Amino acid sequence: MGRSYLFECVKCGYRASVSGRSDRGPHLAVQTIHCLDCRELYDAVTELKVPVAPGATLNQWKLKPGPFDSGPDETPAPTFAHALNVLVVGSDKPLAWKKFRRRCPVSPRHRIRTWQAPGKCPKCGAFLDGSGLPARIWD
Repeated sequence: MGRSYLFECVKCGYRASVSGRSDRGPHLAVQTIHCLDCRELYDAVTELKVPVAPGATLNQWKLKPGPFDSGPDETPAPTFAHALNVLVVGSDKPLAWKKFRRRCPVSPRHRIRTWQAPGKCPKCGAFLDGSGLPARIWD
């Protein structure tokens, strides 16, 4: 089960509901990122379980970095909210993990940095206070 927590800045009032780290559920994996251009925190989708057509592979012609790892896909990752809405649960189709590069959901050209709690506010630089209880439990 993945969890999202509410982080709030006492200095400027910025609020974000993110995992605060790398988090994984049975069908979805995310990493909290700090977009340096948007000055926001986001949960970027890094892996998603998708149905695979019988006899087809996800990356048939792509050069692979290792014998078992196909590497991240170059297609844009879905947003966190969209990935939660399209989860395939209880399907009889075979599922496979599809990896994505960490990118800002607003624009893939934005500069990002991974963010780990406790971390600094993207707006003012003060440390964010995290809630002890999860604001949302997903997947």
